[in-house]
Amino acid sequence: MTEFQQRFVVFRDREFSVFFVGYVTSNLGTSMASVALSFAILHNGGSLTDLSLVLAARIAPMVLFLLGAGVLGDRLPRRRVMLAADSVRALSQGTLAVLFLAGPAPLWAVLALASCGGVGEALFRPSFDGLVPEIAPKDRLPEANSLLGMAYSVASVAGPALAGVLVAVISAAAVLLVDALSYLISIGALLMLRVGNRAPGLGNSSMVAELRAGWRAFTAYAWLWAVTLQFTLFNLIVWAPYLVLGPVSADRDYGGSEAWGLIVGTFGAGSLLGGLLLLGRRPSRPLVVTTLITFLWAAPSAALALSAPLWTVCVAALAAGVSSAVFNSLWMTTIQQHVPADSLSRVMSYVTFGAYSVGPIGLALAGPLAEFTSIGLVLAVGVGWQVIANSVVLMLPTVRNLHASASGPEGSVTADSSATTAT
Repeated sequence: MTEFQQRFVVFRDREFSVFFVGYVTSNLGTSMASVALSFAILHNGGSLTDLSLVLAARIAPMVLFLLGAGVLGDRLPRRRVMLAADSVRALSQGTLAVLFLAGPAPLWAVLALASCGGVGEALFRPSFDGLVPEIAPKDRLPEANSLLGMAYSVASVAGPALAGVLVAVISAAAVLLVDALSYLISIGALLMLRVGNRAPGLGNSSMVAELRAGWRAFTAYAWLWAVTLQFTLFNLIVWAPYLVLGPVSADRDYGGSEAWGLIVGTFGAGSLLGGLLLLGRRPSRPLVVTTLITFLWAAPSAALALSAPLWTVCVAALAAGVSSAVFNSLWMTTIQQHVPADSLSRVMSYVTFGAYSVGPIGLALAGPLAEFTSIGLVLAVGVGWQVIANSVVLMLPTVRNLHASASGPEGSVTADSSATTAT
């Protein structure tokens, strides 16, 4: 078997292959819907503030329910939790599509349905993070994470580009309906899995006690909470303004939904390229690599702030996509290799909670702040912050000295000296 073939040998495992199909399909629909929802609001007379509120309404329930969802992912069979989550997301997106097909949807209804989608996302994510090590062979976990990241990237390339065309030719509501159908395919794939029906094995302790245990596992690793804190502030200051102001900039400066679809699709192409470049490579100091490459995360914001030509914005989005794929794969593999399986969903719920806890604030404030100052200024502040924050994280010994693990944890917290060194 050639080295290239070995990178894809994980597909010989039936469970991973079935799961992979459902995952890439649902992500294709989701990536299309993210473009469609923004333009559905703008084309129905919505303001920047309306768009900010809707995006925030989807993220807020994720923040509120993530920790509880992490406990459920460590207490209940993770596959069943994900089935419930996909059902909620299919129903909310389908109802949203029907509302927009019937005419201008009232803002309160859009906010409510966006919130329901956020609840589904909160339920799905911690169990997904915990299920991947169950369905992928331990010795192929890095490749599995890279391939899942590439699946996400393929969807990110095709979804926004297709959505940009469909929004212009048909309607944003039709794209939202496609998203709802994609979750049904994901449900079918999950039902076909022959693993994931066993609960991870928590005792009969209360949810509060289990949350405390998850918190202790999370705080046992200084590198884990340090990078989580950095990502929390990134979402507040950099990414949330980009998500709100990017479509507005595309509509104002580059011709509308087709341009934004191209920008987001190019980001996805970069993610695919990053996954291909990383596949089969296992750096010995993964967090040094992730911190260095994520300086590029703010490149699209910088290009939009400067009102650069569209091709420049796309190049910046491509670079950011590469950095995103490398970060996500190495970050997830590092966590899965160092954190015990029986607390993985709870730990990941704290990671995701931290990363997104202030995201709704950033989404809600980005529009009003841009109206009060300017789009360029809000985006430029985010660029400056990313450079400063990454420089600080790179100086932390706990980040620089963490080495990749050859095998996963054996069921207890086994942080090495670099992982537990106080920052």
